[in-house]
Amino acid sequence: MKVAAKLDHIKQQINQACGKANRNPDDIRLIAVTKYVSIERAREALEAGITDLGENRDEELMKKWEVLGDKPVWHYIGTLQSRKVKNIIDKVEYIHSLDRLSLAKEINKRADHLVKCLVQVNVSQEESKHGLPPEDTLQFIESLRPFANIRVEGLMTMAPFTNDQQVLRGCFRKLRELRDQVQSLRLDFAPCTELSMGMSNDYSIAIEEGATMVRIGTALVGEDE
Repeated sequence: MKVAAKLDHIKQQINQACGKANRNPDDIRLIAVTKYVSIERAREALEAGITDLGENRDEELMKKWEVLGDKPVWHYIGTLQSRKVKNIIDKVEYIHSLDRLSLAKEINKRADHLVKCLVQVNVSQEESKHGLPPEDTLQFIESLRPFANIRVEGLMTMAPFTNDQQVLRGCFRKLRELRDQVQSLRLDFAPCTELSMGMSNDYSIAIEEGATMVRIGTALVGEDE
């Protein structure tokens, strides 16, 4: 199926979820996760009207960047090794996976501009997932104060892969409540307005619970046709 057709369906789902939550669909940033698809498929997504692309490996991001350049807004959504920061720092607008001080130091050192970061939180506390424990998040964000090149735009999480809506809602709600706590601190370097949560199987629920960014791969760009 063409990306444009998939996009139409997803926009309908986003509108429905926003209707349930009394939210404006324009407040949802749709990120097409292109990590498993070709440059041609990524280009098709752009031609369909997608403006944001997400990658989780520096090699793939750089390969697509060579062809697509800065036409899309690039999001780095995967675990980022400190030694790889230099490869992507001047190509991405958002880094969704800030979760340790050593990475923050490297981002701050390598950047010559303000980098929009989201702090990754392991709300589900699954061993297989990266991110900070929820109880350590506020202290970690406070520790980012000295880094002039880092701006904490929000929080990111990956929910458990399950069809249990109660589990999913609980996960997303906890991240939203944590985001609200950060906002209440009124930190200049951490406005924390964004919630990056929700993927192909759970983005509607994530939106109902407050997501401002959804990261959709399979349901949107899928496999090359």
